[in-house]
Amino acid sequence: MPGFTVGKKRFIQPNMCFTNLINQDKSTLSQNNHCLFPEALNKDYSPILPGLPDDVAEYCLALVPRSNFPAMGGVCKIWRSFIQSKEFATVRKLAGMLEEWLYFLTTDCEGKESYWEVMDCLGHKCRSLPPMPGPGKAGFQVVVLNGKLLVMAGYSVIEGTAFASAEVYQYDSCLNSWSRLSDMNVSRYDFACAEVNGLVYAVGGYGVNGDSLSSAEVYDPDTDKWALIESLRRPRWGCFACGFEGKLYVMGGRSSFTIGNSKFVDIYNPERHSWCEIKNGCVMVTAHAVLGKKLFCIEWKNQRKLAIFSPEDNSWKMVPVPLTGSSSIGFRFGILDGKLLLFPLEAETAFQTLLYDPNASLGSEWQTCDIRPSGLCLCCVTIKA
Repeated sequence: MPGFTVGKKRFIQPNMCFTNLINQDKSTLSQNNHCLFPEALNKDYSPILPGLPDDVAEYCLALVPRSNFPAMGGVCKIWRSFIQSKEFATVRKLAGMLEEWLYFLTTDCEGKESYWEVMDCLGHKCRSLPPMPGPGKAGFQVVVLNGKLLVMAGYSVIEGTAFASAEVYQYDSCLNSWSRLSDMNVSRYDFACAEVNGLVYAVGGYGVNGDSLSSAEVYDPDTDKWALIESLRRPRWGCFACGFEGKLYVMGGRSSFTIGNSKFVDIYNPERHSWCEIKNGCVMVTAHAVLGKKLFCIEWKNQRKLAIFSPEDNSWKMVPVPLTGSSSIGFRFGILDGKLLLFPLEAETAFQTLLYDPNASLGSEWQTCDIRPSGLCLCCVTIKA
Protein backbone atom coordinates (compact mmCIF):
# COMPACT_ATOMS: atom_id res chain seq x y z
CA MET A 1 0.00 0.00 0.00
CA PRO A 2 1.36 3.48 -0.80
CA GLY A 3 2.94 5.35 2.08
CA PHE A 4 5.85 7.50 3.14
CA THR A 5 8.51 7.45 5.83
CA VAL A 6 9.51 10.11 8.37
CA GLY A 7 12.48 9.07 10.48
CA LYS A 8 11.84 5.46 11.46
CA LYS A 9 8.07 5.70 11.13
CA ARG A 10 6.19 4.71 8.00
CA PHE A 11 2.79 6.23 7.36
CA ILE A 12 0.24 4.36 5.24
CA GLN A 13 -2.31 6.26 3.21
CA PRO A 14 -5.93 5.25 3.79
CA ASN A 15 -7.72 3.40 1.01
CA MET A 16 -10.48 5.99 0.79
CA CYS A 17 -8.10 8.59 -0.67
CA PHE A 18 -7.23 6.39 -3.59
CA THR A 19 -10.78 5.06 -3.93
CA ASN A 20 -12.01 8.62 -4.28
CA LEU A 21 -9.37 9.27 -6.92
CA ILE A 22 -10.34 6.21 -8.92
CA ASN A 23 -13.99 7.20 -8.86
CA GLN A 24 -13.23 10.60 -10.40
CA ASP A 25 -13.08 10.94 -14.15
CA LYS A 26 -9.93 12.05 -15.90
CA SER A 27 -11.20 15.52 -16.71
CA THR A 28 -11.91 16.27 -13.05
CA LEU A 29 -8.50 15.00 -12.02
CA SER A 30 -6.77 17.06 -14.65
CA GLN A 31 -8.43 20.17 -13.24
CA ASN A 32 -7.83 19.50 -9.55
CA ASN A 33 -4.70 17.35 -9.50
CA HIS A 34 -2.43 18.63 -12.23
CA CYS A 35 0.44 16.33 -11.30
CA LEU A 36 -1.45 13.24 -12.56
CA PHE A 37 -1.63 14.33 -16.19
CA PRO A 38 1.16 16.12 -18.06
CA GLU A 39 -1.29 17.98 -20.27
CA ALA A 40 -2.68 19.78 -17.22
CA LEU A 41 0.69 21.13 -16.16
CA ASN A 42 1.41 24.81 -16.48
CA LYS A 43 4.39 26.94 -15.61
CA ASP A 44 2.68 28.51 -12.58
CA TYR A 45 1.79 25.22 -10.93
CA SER A 46 4.01 23.26 -8.55
CA PRO A 47 2.77 20.09 -6.84
CA ILE A 48 3.09 19.72 -3.09
CA LEU A 49 4.69 16.30 -3.57
CA PRO A 50 5.69 15.40 -7.15
CA GLY A 51 3.81 12.37 -8.43
CA LEU A 52 0.88 12.71 -6.01
CA PRO A 53 -2.39 14.62 -6.32
CA ASP A 54 -2.46 17.55 -3.93
CA ASP A 55 -5.19 16.19 -1.68
CA VAL A 56 -3.19 13.01 -1.05
CA ALA A 57 0.01 15.04 -0.58
CA GLU A 58 -1.73 17.25 1.98
CA TYR A 59 -2.86 14.16 3.86
CA CYS A 60 0.71 12.87 3.86
CA LEU A 61 2.05 16.10 5.36
CA ALA A 62 -0.73 16.18 7.94
CA LEU A 63 0.37 12.79 9.28
CA VAL A 64 3.88 13.98 10.12
CA PRO A 65 4.50 14.33 13.90
CA ARG A 66 4.06 17.86 15.20
CA SER A 67 7.68 18.13 16.34
CA ASN A 68 8.74 18.03 12.67
CA PHE A 69 6.61 21.00 11.58
CA PRO A 70 9.33 23.69 11.91
CA ALA A 71 11.71 21.58 9.79
CA MET A 72 8.96 20.94 7.23
CA GLY A 73 8.33 24.66 6.98
CA GLY A 74 11.93 25.13 5.87
CA VAL A 75 11.74 22.64 3.00
CA CYS A 76 10.00 24.94 0.50
CA LYS A 77 7.53 27.79 0.23
CA ILE A 78 4.70 25.46 -0.81
CA TRP A 79 5.04 23.33 2.32
CA ARG A 80 5.40 26.38 4.55
CA SER A 81 2.32 28.00 3.02
CA PHE A 82 0.28 24.84 3.55
CA ILE A 83 1.39 24.47 7.19
CA GLN A 84 0.36 28.10 7.82
CA SER A 85 -3.05 27.70 6.19
CA LYS A 86 -6.47 26.95 7.70
CA GLU A 87 -6.63 23.80 5.59
CA PHE A 88 -3.69 22.24 7.44
CA ALA A 89 -5.63 22.03 10.72
CA THR A 90 -8.69 20.80 8.83
CA VAL A 91 -6.77 17.95 7.21
CA ARG A 92 -5.10 17.02 10.52
CA LYS A 93 -8.52 16.90 12.14
CA LEU A 94 -9.82 14.58 9.42
CA ALA A 95 -6.74 12.41 9.92
CA GLY A 96 -7.33 12.27 13.68
CA MET A 97 -4.00 14.00 14.36
CA LEU A 98 -5.13 17.17 16.16
CA GLU A 99 -3.78 17.51 19.68
CA GLU A 100 -4.57 20.00 22.44
CA TRP A 101 -1.70 22.09 23.82
CA LEU A 102 -1.82 24.49 26.74
CA TYR A 103 -0.03 27.81 26.29
CA PHE A 104 0.74 29.61 29.55
CA LEU A 105 1.84 33.19 29.96
CA THR A 106 3.69 32.95 33.26
CA THR A 107 5.76 35.22 35.45
CA ASP A 108 8.23 34.76 38.29
CA CYS A 109 7.19 35.29 41.90
CA GLU A 110 8.34 38.91 41.82
CA GLY A 111 6.43 39.62 38.60
CA LYS A 112 9.46 41.11 36.87
CA GLU A 113 9.61 38.90 33.80
CA SER A 114 6.93 37.05 31.83
CA TYR A 115 7.32 34.31 29.23
CA TRP A 116 5.23 31.79 27.29
CA GLU A 117 5.56 28.05 27.81
CA VAL A 118 3.81 25.06 26.23
CA MET A 119 2.53 21.90 27.89
CA ASP A 120 0.92 18.80 26.46
CA CYS A 121 -2.29 17.23 27.72
CA LEU A 122 -0.35 15.34 30.43
CA GLY A 123 1.21 18.48 31.84
CA HIS A 124 4.66 17.80 30.41
CA LYS A 125 6.49 21.00 29.53
CA CYS A 126 7.42 20.83 25.86
CA ARG A 127 9.23 24.11 25.33
CA SER A 128 9.27 27.83 25.90
CA LEU A 129 8.21 30.12 23.09
CA PRO A 130 10.64 32.53 21.45
CA PRO A 131 10.38 35.97 23.10
CA MET A 132 7.53 38.12 21.84
CA PRO A 133 8.71 40.80 19.40
CA GLY A 134 8.61 44.48 20.26
CA PRO A 135 8.90 46.20 23.64
CA GLY A 136 7.47 44.62 26.78
CA LYS A 137 3.79 45.42 27.28
CA ALA A 138 1.00 45.26 29.81
CA GLY A 139 -2.74 45.57 29.33
CA PHE A 140 -2.65 43.57 26.08
CA GLN A 141 -5.11 40.85 25.08
CA VAL A 142 -4.67 37.41 23.57
CA VAL A 143 -6.95 35.30 21.40
CA VAL A 144 -6.61 32.05 19.45
CA LEU A 145 -7.51 32.25 15.76
CA ASN A 146 -7.15 29.38 13.27
CA GLY A 147 -4.75 27.56 15.57
CA LYS A 148 -2.52 30.63 16.03
CA LEU A 149 -1.97 32.89 19.02
CA LEU A 150 -2.60 36.62 18.57
CA VAL A 151 -1.18 39.13 21.05
CA MET A 152 -2.81 42.53 20.58
CA ALA A 153 -2.17 46.13 21.61
CA GLY A 154 -1.45 47.00 25.28
CA TYR A 155 0.88 49.70 26.58
CA SER A 156 4.61 50.10 27.16
CA VAL A 157 6.32 52.28 29.76
CA ILE A 158 9.31 54.14 28.34
CA GLU A 159 11.26 56.49 30.60
CA GLY A 160 8.34 56.72 32.98
CA THR A 161 5.73 57.48 30.32
CA ALA A 162 3.06 54.99 29.20
CA PHE A 163 2.43 54.61 25.47
CA ALA A 164 -0.63 52.79 24.12
CA SER A 165 0.03 50.43 21.22
CA ALA A 166 -1.90 49.24 18.18
CA GLU A 167 0.60 46.48 17.29
CA VAL A 168 -0.56 42.91 16.71
CA TYR A 169 1.74 39.88 16.72
CA GLN A 170 0.94 36.32 15.75
CA TYR A 171 2.59 33.16 17.02
CA ASP A 172 2.43 30.16 14.69
CA SER A 173 2.51 27.07 16.89
CA CYS A 174 3.40 24.82 13.95
CA LEU A 175 6.44 26.82 12.86
CA ASN A 176 7.36 28.05 16.37
CA SER A 177 7.78 31.62 15.15
CA TRP A 178 6.32 35.10 15.61
CA SER A 179 5.22 37.46 12.85
CA ARG A 180 3.66 40.90 12.82
CA LEU A 181 0.16 41.48 11.52
CA SER A 182 -1.55 44.71 10.54
CA ASP A 183 -1.90 47.30 13.30
CA MET A 184 -5.28 47.98 14.84
CA ASN A 185 -7.05 51.19 13.86
CA VAL A 186 -7.08 52.39 17.47
CA SER A 187 -4.27 52.07 20.02
CA ARG A 188 -5.82 50.62 23.16
CA TYR A 189 -5.22 48.67 26.36
CA ASP A 190 -7.36 47.01 29.05
CA PHE A 191 -9.93 46.27 26.36
CA ALA A 192 -12.13 43.28 25.51
CA CYS A 193 -11.52 40.90 22.62
CA ALA A 194 -12.87 37.61 21.32
CA GLU A 195 -13.08 35.44 18.22
CA VAL A 196 -16.48 35.08 16.56
CA ASN A 197 -17.01 33.12 13.34
CA GLY A 198 -13.35 33.30 12.34
CA LEU A 199 -13.01 37.05 12.99
CA VAL A 200 -11.44 38.87 15.96
CA TYR A 201 -13.25 41.73 17.69
CA ALA A 202 -11.61 44.37 19.91
CA VAL A 203 -13.84 46.64 22.00
CA GLY A 204 -13.39 49.56 24.39
CA GLY A 205 -10.44 49.97 26.73
CA TYR A 206 -8.20 52.99 27.24
CA GLY A 207 -6.71 55.02 24.40
CA VAL A 208 -3.54 56.99 23.70
CA ASN A 209 -4.19 59.70 26.27
CA GLY A 210 -5.73 57.40 28.84
CA ASP A 211 -9.24 58.28 27.66
CA SER A 212 -11.89 55.60 27.96
CA LEU A 213 -13.01 54.24 24.58
CA SER A 214 -16.31 53.18 23.07
CA SER A 215 -14.83 52.29 19.67
CA ALA A 216 -14.85 48.72 18.32
CA GLU A 217 -13.13 47.04 15.40
CA VAL A 218 -12.88 43.66 13.71
CA TYR A 219 -9.94 41.77 12.18
CA ASP A 220 -10.25 39.56 9.09
CA PRO A 221 -7.33 37.10 8.80
CA ASP A 222 -7.98 36.53 5.10
CA THR A 223 -7.21 40.16 4.27
CA ASP A 224 -5.01 40.95 7.29
CA LYS A 225 -6.99 44.13 7.89
CA TRP A 226 -8.82 45.76 10.78
CA ALA A 227 -12.10 47.60 10.15
CA LEU A 228 -14.03 49.87 12.51
CA ILE A 229 -17.57 48.78 13.36
CA GLU A 230 -20.39 50.53 15.22
CA SER A 231 -19.18 51.81 18.60
CA LEU A 232 -20.57 50.86 21.98
CA ARG A 233 -23.32 53.04 23.39
CA ARG A 234 -20.97 54.08 26.20
CA PRO A 235 -17.21 53.99 26.83
CA ARG A 236 -16.15 50.78 28.58
CA TRP A 237 -12.84 49.52 29.95
CA GLY A 238 -11.46 46.63 32.00
CA CYS A 239 -14.16 44.47 30.42
CA PHE A 240 -13.98 41.06 28.72
CA ALA A 241 -15.65 39.48 25.70
CA CYS A 242 -16.70 36.08 24.41
CA GLY A 243 -18.54 34.65 21.42
CA PHE A 244 -21.79 32.68 21.49
CA GLU A 245 -23.67 31.39 18.45
CA GLY A 246 -22.29 34.01 16.11
CA LYS A 247 -22.65 36.99 18.46
CA LEU A 248 -20.16 38.98 20.52
CA TYR A 249 -20.87 39.44 24.24
CA VAL A 250 -19.06 42.18 26.21
CA MET A 251 -19.31 42.01 30.01
CA GLY A 252 -17.86 43.34 33.24
CA GLY A 253 -15.44 46.20 33.66
CA ARG A 254 -16.51 49.78 34.16
CA SER A 255 -18.47 52.31 32.17
CA SER A 256 -18.59 56.08 32.29
CA PHE A 257 -22.39 55.95 32.50
CA THR A 258 -22.62 53.65 35.53
CA ILE A 259 -21.61 53.87 39.19
CA GLY A 260 -19.07 51.22 40.06
CA ASN A 261 -18.73 48.12 37.92
CA SER A 262 -21.11 47.63 35.03
CA LYS A 263 -23.68 44.84 35.02
CA PHE A 264 -24.74 45.68 31.46
CA VAL A 265 -24.01 43.08 28.77
CA ASP A 266 -23.41 44.58 25.33
CA ILE A 267 -24.21 42.15 22.50
CA TYR A 268 -23.06 42.73 18.92
CA ASN A 269 -24.81 41.00 16.04
CA PRO A 270 -22.42 40.83 13.01
CA GLU A 271 -25.30 40.09 10.62
CA ARG A 272 -27.18 43.24 11.61
CA HIS A 273 -24.03 45.28 12.34
CA SER A 274 -25.62 46.59 15.52
CA TRP A 275 -25.47 46.43 19.32
CA CYS A 276 -28.13 45.64 21.90
CA GLU A 277 -27.87 45.22 25.66
CA ILE A 278 -29.19 43.30 28.64
CA LYS A 279 -28.63 44.00 32.32
CA ASN A 280 -27.59 40.67 33.71
CA GLY A 281 -23.80 40.53 33.78
CA CYS A 282 -21.00 39.71 36.20
CA VAL A 283 -19.14 42.41 38.13
CA MET A 284 -15.31 42.59 38.27
CA VAL A 285 -14.45 39.23 36.73
CA THR A 286 -10.94 37.97 37.51
CA ALA A 287 -11.09 34.87 35.29
CA HIS A 288 -13.33 33.71 32.47
CA ALA A 289 -13.49 30.94 29.88
CA VAL A 290 -16.00 29.63 27.36
CA LEU A 291 -16.65 25.91 27.49
CA GLY A 292 -19.25 24.46 25.17
CA LYS A 293 -22.21 26.83 25.13
CA LYS A 294 -21.59 28.34 28.55
CA LEU A 295 -19.40 31.05 30.06
CA PHE A 296 -17.52 30.33 33.29
CA CYS A 297 -16.43 33.24 35.50
CA ILE A 298 -14.98 34.03 38.89
CA GLU A 299 -15.83 37.37 40.41
CA TRP A 300 -13.38 39.41 42.46
CA LYS A 301 -15.65 39.46 45.54
CA ASN A 302 -16.62 35.81 45.30
CA GLN A 303 -13.53 33.67 44.66
CA ARG A 304 -15.10 30.53 46.10
CA LYS A 305 -17.84 30.14 43.49
CA LEU A 306 -18.02 29.60 39.76
CA ALA A 307 -20.51 31.87 38.02
CA ILE A 308 -21.85 30.04 34.95
CA PHE A 309 -23.70 32.04 32.29
CA SER A 310 -26.08 30.47 29.79
CA PRO A 311 -26.78 32.74 26.77
CA GLU A 312 -29.89 30.75 25.87
CA ASP A 313 -31.90 32.40 28.66
CA ASN A 314 -29.34 34.95 29.91
CA SER A 315 -29.24 33.20 33.29
CA TRP A 316 -26.47 32.64 35.85
CA LYS A 317 -25.82 29.63 38.07
CA MET A 318 -23.41 29.57 41.02
CA VAL A 319 -21.30 26.47 41.78
CA PRO A 320 -19.15 26.29 44.95
CA VAL A 321 -15.39 25.85 44.42
CA PRO A 322 -13.70 23.32 46.76
CA LEU A 323 -11.08 24.63 49.17
CA THR A 324 -7.45 24.07 48.18
CA GLY A 325 -5.68 25.20 51.33
CA SER A 326 -6.92 28.80 51.46
CA SER A 327 -10.36 30.36 51.38
CA SER A 328 -9.10 33.49 49.62
CA ILE A 329 -6.86 32.08 46.87
CA GLY A 330 -7.69 33.24 43.33
CA PHE A 331 -7.51 31.34 40.04
CA ARG A 332 -6.77 31.59 36.34
CA PHE A 333 -8.69 29.39 33.90
CA GLY A 334 -7.64 26.93 31.24
CA ILE A 335 -9.53 24.44 29.07
CA LEU A 336 -8.50 20.89 28.28
CA ASP A 337 -10.53 18.03 26.79
CA GLY A 338 -13.86 19.71 27.48
CA LYS A 339 -13.01 20.41 31.12
CA LEU A 340 -12.22 23.60 33.03
CA LEU A 341 -8.84 23.92 34.77
CA LEU A 342 -8.41 26.32 37.70
CA PHE A 343 -4.78 27.31 38.28
CA PRO A 344 -4.09 28.83 41.73
CA LEU A 345 -2.61 32.31 41.93
CA GLU A 346 -0.15 31.21 44.59
CA ALA A 347 3.25 29.60 44.14
CA GLU A 348 2.98 27.19 47.08
CA THR A 349 2.76 23.53 46.07
CA ALA A 350 0.03 23.02 48.69
CA PHE A 351 -2.43 24.70 46.33
CA GLN A 352 -3.44 22.19 43.67
CA THR A 353 -4.88 22.72 40.21
CA LEU A 354 -8.59 22.01 40.22
CA LEU A 355 -10.47 20.37 37.36
CA TYR A 356 -14.20 20.94 36.81
CA ASP A 357 -16.09 18.60 34.48
CA PRO A 358 -19.52 20.06 33.64
CA ASN A 359 -20.62 16.76 32.13
CA ALA A 360 -19.69 14.57 35.11
CA SER A 361 -22.30 12.97 37.33
CA LEU A 362 -23.53 14.91 40.33
CA GLY A 363 -20.98 14.91 43.11
CA SER A 364 -18.00 14.01 40.93
CA GLU A 365 -17.61 17.24 38.95
CA TRP A 366 -14.49 18.32 40.86
CA GLN A 367 -11.08 16.65 40.75
CA THR A 368 -7.45 17.70 41.10
CA CYS A 369 -4.76 17.35 38.44
CA ASP A 370 -0.99 17.76 38.15
CA ILE A 371 -1.00 20.22 35.24
CA ARG A 372 0.49 23.51 36.33
CA PRO A 373 2.74 26.19 34.82
CA SER A 374 6.26 26.63 36.13
CA GLY A 375 5.48 30.13 37.44
CA LEU A 376 2.45 32.23 38.32
CA CYS A 377 -0.20 31.97 35.60
CA LEU A 378 -1.15 35.26 33.96
CA CYS A 379 -3.30 33.60 31.30
CA CYS A 380 -3.78 30.26 29.60
CA VAL A 381 -5.11 29.42 26.14
CA THR A 382 -5.66 26.11 24.36
CA ILE A 383 -4.43 25.59 20.81
CA LYS A 384 -5.31 22.53 18.74
CA ALA A 385 -2.57 21.60 16.28
